[in-house]
Amino acid sequence: MSNLQDQLHRPLRDLRISVTDRCNFRCQYCMPAEVFGPDFAFLPSDKILRFEEIERLVRIFVSLGVRKVRITGGEPLLRQDLPKLIERIHHIAGVEEIALTTNGTLLKKYAHDLAKAGLARVSVSLDSLDEDRFFEMNGHRGKVSTVLEGIEKAAEAGLQVKINMVVQKGKNDQDIVPMARFFKEKQHILRFIEYMDVGNSNGWRLDDVVSKKEIIDRINEFSPLKPTEPNYIGEVATRYQYEDGQGEIGVISSVTDSFCGTCSRARISAEGKLYTCLFATEGTNVRDLLRSGEDDEAITQFISKVWENRDDRYSDERNEETMNKRKNSKIEMSHIGG
Repeated sequence: MSNLQDQLHRPLRDLRISVTDRCNFRCQYCMPAEVFGPDFAFLPSDKILRFEEIERLVRIFVSLGVRKVRITGGEPLLRQDLPKLIERIHHIAGVEEIALTTNGTLLKKYAHDLAKAGLARVSVSLDSLDEDRFFEMNGHRGKVSTVLEGIEKAAEAGLQVKINMVVQKGKNDQDIVPMARFFKEKQHILRFIEYMDVGNSNGWRLDDVVSKKEIIDRINEFSPLKPTEPNYIGEVATRYQYEDGQGEIGVISSVTDSFCGTCSRARISAEGKLYTCLFATEGTNVRDLLRSGEDDEAITQFISKVWENRDDRYSDERNEETMNKRKNSKIEMSHIGG
């Protein structure tokens, strides 16, 4: 395994690849309809990385230490023939796990093909079990029932399923316990995500954040929890098991309890820019290198230098000065994936 490290001695182990900047939802915290409306200029197809380019990049990143690959969007299942890309990546020696983040609306249709292609794990975004509330939060684009059908189809196909709930005060925090109860019974891992200041279009305010402590306190009243060890160094979710032994939850707390110190993730946007932080203000163009005739060694050296110069720790440094400095310049969540 490569000894490549950044300025804070963090290795490169995880690669997240966005395969499209488009989504069939308009969630307020990610792609609000007033910004991403009918006239919004999404990327033309010739600007988006082709499957063979993505496969080549994954091979290069694996040579630098990457072992886990996550496919993101936008909504990645909108990308035509996505199982073919999963299959290409699955056959790359050194890739230990392929995961996918999705809103779940197309999962019922594609779960079997994705599992057959080599996908191991799927994270499904679901912010409420209440149909009206969910419909409002996703921009009137999807139903809870459709997402739940996709989750069950993914489980039937043999995929490990995790559910992600972004919690916003006054929007869906009343659903914390109902979600915990429902997925405890279903024996699926539910992960609560503190509402983050990713991008510029979601109108983020610290007052809208429900903290990890408050989330855990609420669930403890329903069914007591106990902390458990992370599955691996750099895991983003703090894990908790139910004391009765019936399942677990996780909390992703980049606002109140950041995990920058163990972050080993690089991100590739749909048009082929390399980002070294979810809260980055700019990326490094690798698509042009791929299309310029440069060999793998040259691209490997280029990516190595980017990672070796990395010193991102936005969540550790998050304060008014930091946020003002990056105001109107952070990359949008929909463009880079979660």
